[in-house]
This record gives sequence, C-alpha cells and structure tokens, in this order.
Amino acid sequence: MTLNLSQTTDPRQMVDTIRLLVLLTTLALAPAILLLMTSFTRVIIVLSFIRSALATQQTPPNQILIGLALFLTFFIMAPVYIQIKNEAIDPFLAGEITQEEALAAGEQPLREFMYRQTREKDVALFVNMAAMEQPYTKDDIPMHVLIPAFIISELKTAFQMGFLIYIPFLIIDLVIASTLMAMGMFMVPPIMISLPFKIMLFVLVDGWYLVVKSLLESY
Repeated sequence: MTLNLSQTTDPRQMVDTIRLLVLLTTLALAPAILLLMTSFTRVIIVLSFIRSALATQQTPPNQILIGLALFLTFFIMAPVYIQIKNEAIDPFLAGEITQEEALAAGEQPLREFMYRQTREKDVALFVNMAAMEQPYTKDDIPMHVLIPAFIISELKTAFQMGFLIYIPFLIIDLVIASTLMAMGMFMVPPIMISLPFKIMLFVLVDGWYLVVKSLLESY
C-alpha cells in the first residue's frame, strides 16, 4: 500500500476537496446552528428562569431541561424542517436540482422563520453597523445580518417571559420574609419556608403545562 501526495492537474479534484472541507466545517458548526438559528435559545432560557424562580437548585437537572428544550425545538421547527426536506433535500437527492439550488431552496424556509421572530429594530442595528444599503424587502437582508438580529430578538423575548414567570414567586418570597420578620424569626432562612409554597403553587396551577403552552403559542 502506497500513499502519494502530488499536485493535481484536474481542477475538478480541487473543487471536490474544497466541497468536502466545507461539508466537514458545516458538520462541526451544526450544534451552533441548532442552538442559534432555531427556537432553542428562547426555550432553554425560559426553562432556566423557571428553575431559578423556584429556587430548587439543580432540580430539574440540566440534562432534563436541555432534553425538554431540544424536543420542544424539534416540535416547533418541524414545519420548517419538513418544508426544507420537500423543497431542497428530496429534489437534490433525486437529481432534479443542483447543490447551489438546494442550498438556496433550503435557506428560504429558515429565513422566513427567523424573520417572523426578529424585530425590525434589531435588523436595522446590524444593517447600519454593516454600512450596507438599506434593504427594500426581507429577501435583501443577508444571512450574516439576519442571524445575529434573530438571536438578540430571541434573547429579549426570553427575558420578557422569564420576568413574568418570576413575579408570582417573588411575591411569595416577599410575603414569607415579611411574615417571618413580623414574628421575630430572624434566624430562619425565608427560602426554607417559601420553597414548599412555591412548589405547591407551581403544581396547583399546572405550571409546566402553562409554560410549554406559552412557549408554543409565542411562535
């Protein structure tokens, strides 16, 4: 068995090598694409706010929260993935369109999803910072502008939802702390008394159902 390294005279071999390199790079960035170009960011932040508001430390564990966030992301993004499969992947595998056409067709559903969740103010920020011409339609917005605008829009929405989740639990903490101070029980940590009440409230109102319902309806 011999291995020879030499210069090629066929440009097509170089093109195939570059395509393989681009494919491997894309696979390496797949986790970031999943996290930042889908609903995962909003879902995981809201779920983290719930655990912080309940003050249950590591309950539910990180693995449970990330797993739930992933499956909710798959559910929310399923129509987009099906559209990409029907319009880009299947025609490309059947040889009906080229690779470039498949990439353009697969990009469009994802662009539509991100644009619906992105605020115009955030898009304008990156358009102005890029010193590019003002886009007249959403198709004129390049991906390197749309993606960061989508991310900060998702962060803002997630923190707004987290703030609303925090309010009832904060009220319980204030009531418990005021009661303990009025009774002169300064040595008793308020969190030890408020934790069972917060868990009871969350269970009675079916909190997980309401939170997941709110996340799904937000899209």
